[in-house]
Amino acid sequence: MAQAEFDIDVDAVPVGEIIRKVGKTTGFACRIANIQGQTLDILVPGDARDFINRKPPYGVEGMVALDQKTVRVAYDAKLIGARDLLEKAFDATTALAPPRPYAELEIGSNHVRKTAYMTAFSAMLTIPVLILAWAPLSQHEIAYGSISLALATIVQVVVAGPFYPTALKALIFTRMIEMDLLIVLSTSTAYFFSVIAFAYQVRGHPLSTGEFFETSTLLVTLIMVGRLVSAYARHKAVESISIRSLQTDTALLVDCESAGRREIDARLLQHGDVFAIGPDSRVATDGVIISGRSEVNESNVTGEAIPVEKSTGSRVIAGSVNGSGTLLVRLTRLPGENTISEIAAMVDAAKFSKPKIQELADQVASYFVPVILVLTLITFFIWLGVGKAIQRQSGGSAAVQAMTYAITVLIVSCPCAIGLAVPMVIVIAGGVSAKHGVVFTSAETIEIARKVSHVVFDKTGTLTQGKLSVSVEEYLPTSHSSAASLALGLTIHNKHPVSAAVAAHLQAQGVEPALVKDVKSVTGSGLKGTWNGSFVRAGNSRWLAFQDAPQVASLLSQGRTVFCLSLGEDLLAVYGLNDTLRHDAMSVVSELQKRDIAISLVSGDDDGAVQEIGRQLGIPERQVKSRCSPGDKQKYIEAIMDHKDKIVLFCGDGTNDAVALAQASIGLHMNSGTDVAKSAADAVLFRPALSGILVLIDLSRAAFHRIVFNFSWSFVYNTFAILLAAGAFVHARIPPRYAALGEIVSILPVILIALQLRWFKVRAA
Repeated sequence: MAQAEFDIDVDAVPVGEIIRKVGKTTGFACRIANIQGQTLDILVPGDARDFINRKPPYGVEGMVALDQKTVRVAYDAKLIGARDLLEKAFDATTALAPPRPYAELEIGSNHVRKTAYMTAFSAMLTIPVLILAWAPLSQHEIAYGSISLALATIVQVVVAGPFYPTALKALIFTRMIEMDLLIVLSTSTAYFFSVIAFAYQVRGHPLSTGEFFETSTLLVTLIMVGRLVSAYARHKAVESISIRSLQTDTALLVDCESAGRREIDARLLQHGDVFAIGPDSRVATDGVIISGRSEVNESNVTGEAIPVEKSTGSRVIAGSVNGSGTLLVRLTRLPGENTISEIAAMVDAAKFSKPKIQELADQVASYFVPVILVLTLITFFIWLGVGKAIQRQSGGSAAVQAMTYAITVLIVSCPCAIGLAVPMVIVIAGGVSAKHGVVFTSAETIEIARKVSHVVFDKTGTLTQGKLSVSVEEYLPTSHSSAASLALGLTIHNKHPVSAAVAAHLQAQGVEPALVKDVKSVTGSGLKGTWNGSFVRAGNSRWLAFQDAPQVASLLSQGRTVFCLSLGEDLLAVYGLNDTLRHDAMSVVSELQKRDIAISLVSGDDDGAVQEIGRQLGIPERQVKSRCSPGDKQKYIEAIMDHKDKIVLFCGDGTNDAVALAQASIGLHMNSGTDVAKSAADAVLFRPALSGILVLIDLSRAAFHRIVFNFSWSFVYNTFAILLAAGAFVHARIPPRYAALGEIVSILPVILIALQLRWFKVRAA
């Protein structure tokens, strides 16, 4: 449930040696997390370690041996394609290696498998010891004891042995007393006491209790059963919400010259490829449709339940499912960098980040084991006194009885539930939110979203669809054609929704773009450049100081977005644009207001257009701000956050929103926007719907409730388990041999309650 990453100097020491050394020293799985470029696993002739020492071919950036026959090749996909790399790049004959599961799932699977083998081995040795101890057999105590000693020793060395270095390393390197130390102390005490008792028995002076090898062996076996159950449950929980499972293994490659088709491994797709998607098939990777028409179900990726109609020019997303039609798609993103990989990487980043509430869990866990050790000593001395003073036992008998209670306290207590209380919920919440079209990039986001008190929206592309259309155009002194040509020359390569709409409108009229030089974007204002030695600008009326011009004022009063063009100080053209609200904007804003969450609208657009949207959504006029620069948006959010306990969520999509996204308590980015804005955001809406805000808030609340339950359960379990183990209840106690079942009882509810998030539903908007 944790991960550490660090950079190494590959020139100083071979990578393989570092991996082996770190793995051996720490006891954790160690592997290469990331190498630059696309990667491809290939099978090579001879030893893989010799193969990677050869000179890399053109386009290859690095090679790493994964095992004796498999090499992971990192390559620049723009210089060489995967099929060309496999078939032509190397002198030796190479083949595509079988696909490996994602590193985290592979490590988890290997851990479960190894734990299962050790548990089975321990059980095989424990069962004969139990039979010899409990079955009504003829009396051969020395012989039976010898057999039990041999089997118990194997269990203690082979099965319980790995706990010893782990506990000591934790104590030495992290100065923390962990759960493994409790296991070491309890099993060792039971084992060595039995060895001593058996030695007395061989000498003819048996202790009153005799040896009890069945306690130490059963204790170890039940501990392993508990570890196996919890490891399996954690692995399946992580596997169940893995977004990478949506990636298909194969693709139907189309030969554009012969129109033939052949099935290939999806890892062998390369730039320029065209692939076919048959009816009811999953999309192999992101691309643009060049032929065909169909409905595509994107619910697995975006959370949108209604199939989306797709035709030539439409984009398709990896992992979505095609309907009844057949589509030909030109690849735009390789499988290693497509939407599925992007979402999965963001989920992983959040999963391995640490929310503030985890600090509390870590602090409690750090004190837990020392407290248990103190309670163990107290239990031992109390029962030693009870045995001698009240029960009138001999010193040896009282010590043995006290030791059984102390051992039980040691082993029944379990800090694992405390340690898993937060990360288990965060892991499941990350996968669940991704399936609802929301991806958070840090665990703190899911922790604080439930406390959002104010939501601030951008307008264009956020509350509105961002699909602007030019409804009015007016040209002043100069001719229509030259002004239109200048406007197109400025806007043709700009992706801002207003610029893109004006450019599309002019291109549809057959306008040719003028050669405008040194075109630059002025964030929150517009565009500027030079034409025939003159300064030309286009953008909002306030930046150009034309807001009072009659043509501009008329359009502003109608609530339109106004785009002006000027040459020098002269106004050349005015464009009035209309936009439409997103289909769920009204319902989401209404639901947020019902929850007593304040709503604000801040936009760089003209006042009329912004106020009109505010009126339609019922946002108070004092909380509607127009003509805001990126700095203005930041200051507005900062002013709200100055009030104590205000958690502000800002939702935007453009580059000019990046500062506000970073300033807010939670920055929520509409994925249709820019990468600059996405990098500043704390969460991303991959589904183009504002209902993702409700998903984030409700999922945060559900996750928090489960974290609270997990902490409460851990406290209740440990309180009653320790009291039972210590003999606080007169007629009830936990025998030492069964104390190890406590780990299962403690951890399973934590895992199950976290797993219940898979059936999370949003409160209706």
